[in-house]
Amino acid sequence: MVVEVVGWPTRFIGGDGATRRVFDEPVSPSSTVRSVLKALSVRFPELDAALWHAGTLGEHIEVLVNDAVLGVEHDLDSPLKAGDRVTLLAQFMGGA
Repeated sequence: MVVEVVGWPTRFIGGDGATRRVFDEPVSPSSTVRSVLKALSVRFPELDAALWHAGTLGEHIEVLVNDAVLGVEHDLDSPLKAGDRVTLLAQFMGGA
């Protein structure tokens, strides 16, 4: 399966904050969105600090699973399989 990090969150994985990085991640029958994100976070401590807050996802990085925003069709405990794609990107925030 593929994990793609887009835009400024790439700064947490050694990128320049402007492009994308793609990782091929192994999956097993027990893989979930949470387990894949935790495995990536272990390799990149800065991502871990930015992505997780007190054991739950923080609010500034959006997670998509197969192009659907997490919480719409999938949650952290949704199973993943070969061919799935998880994308991390900057959360869009509006202003007044």
